Amino acid sequence: MGIIPFEPRRILAPILRGRSAIGWCGWRLPKVAIERRHGRQYFSKSSKQQAKMAGDKSNNPMRDIHVDKLVINCCVGESGDKLTRAARVLEQLTGQKPVYSKARYTVRTFGIRRNEKISCHVTIRGELAQEILDRGLKVKEYELLRKNFSETGNFGFGIQEHIDLGIKYDPSTGIYGMDFFVVLKRPGARVARRKIQQSRVGHPHRLTKDDAINWFQTKFEGIVLDEPRN
Repeated sequence: MGIIPFEPRRILAPILRGRSAIGWCGWRLPKVAIERRHGRQYFSKSSKQQAKMAGDKSNNPMRDIHVDKLVINCCVGESGDKLTRAARVLEQLTGQKPVYSKARYTVRTFGIRRNEKISCHVTIRGELAQEILDRGLKVKEYELLRKNFSETGNFGFGIQEHIDLGIKYDPSTGIYGMDFFVVLKRPGARVARRKIQQSRVGHPHRLTKDDAINWFQTKFEGIVLDEPRN
């Protein structure tokens, strides 16, 4: 077995070019030394990358806002026939079977017992959610308060009579009010909910209160008020 010759050029060549020699001798040239030799432009992005990052992102499809789901809740405060009729109204409105919700605490003032079914709700997605949301906002005359919007980019509102949504009045059912809760999202939000390789959504991609307000004003030409009108 012969002796392996020492070749300093193979070790020093990457250093002279401003690159790392970690593959040969296990150490890396300091960043300050490279800046002195080649300037800060060695670490900066290219002009094409800078122009791409500084460009207008409004046309980026990943920045578009969509309705993730619409939740309609109807709380009657008691179980029995009244709750059954409210569930029938939701099923007539959405075509889906409602889910019953139970009370978390006992409130003797209102006659509510813990674990008693007092409300029902239904979750809607897709085009049907857009259609029912438009009908609900039409009842509100496309006017919402600023406090209706949350800091996470969602909003909600309520209506007092379900017959305003276009449902025919039935004397045996009565009139019920309901709450609308709208959850908005951007493409890519699934990474925070998936089971495998779960990750976080970056702060620039998260929805804010202002994003939800701008989407509402642009999508429905809505009006956002600071205080309710008398």
